[in-house]
Amino acid sequence: MPLENIYTYTFNNTETIQFRLLSEEDSISELTKLLHRSYKALADMGFKYLATWQDDSITLNRVQSAYKCYVGIYNDKIVSTICLYAPQPSDKSSWYNQDTVAKVGQFAVDPQLQKFGVGGRMMDIVEDEARRMENIKELALDTAETAHHLINFYKKRDYRHVETIDWDGTNYKSVVLSKNLL
Repeated sequence: MPLENIYTYTFNNTETIQFRLLSEEDSISELTKLLHRSYKALADMGFKYLATWQDDSITLNRVQSAYKCYVGIYNDKIVSTICLYAPQPSDKSSWYNQDTVAKVGQFAVDPQLQKFGVGGRMMDIVEDEARRMENIKELALDTAETAHHLINFYKKRDYRHVETIDWDGTNYKSVVLSKNLL
């Protein structure tokens, strides 16, 4: 059982990442730089995700609006992050408008640590946390409809397509994927 939202994950046999809630002492600038690094490959593929270009003020706003924001710490640096959002009204998504649907966002893993299961462990943490939220039955997220590698990652975790939307500020249509938590 984790102690006060602190989780430890061992990968590559001996390496350890500590996942914990973002604290006021953590650098928003460091978090923004992680998002840029993490989403660079997607930007290189032509996707204009918010995380490819957002500045510190957007990162801070997204963190502050989260129900909880977790970070992964490795060698005293933030190497991963994920935000869990309580239900919030959306002018684009009918699925997100439901008061039983929580959302995942601002999810990133440093490119050097991708493929070690770090992202999967962070998803485990937010899925468990969402199950503890009052009245939450689904956990949803969205990604570019042609980011097939990301969609496959989520489908392997039992997320299903529920709708397609067109966000302002992106250059792609998004698929909303959702997982039943019951």
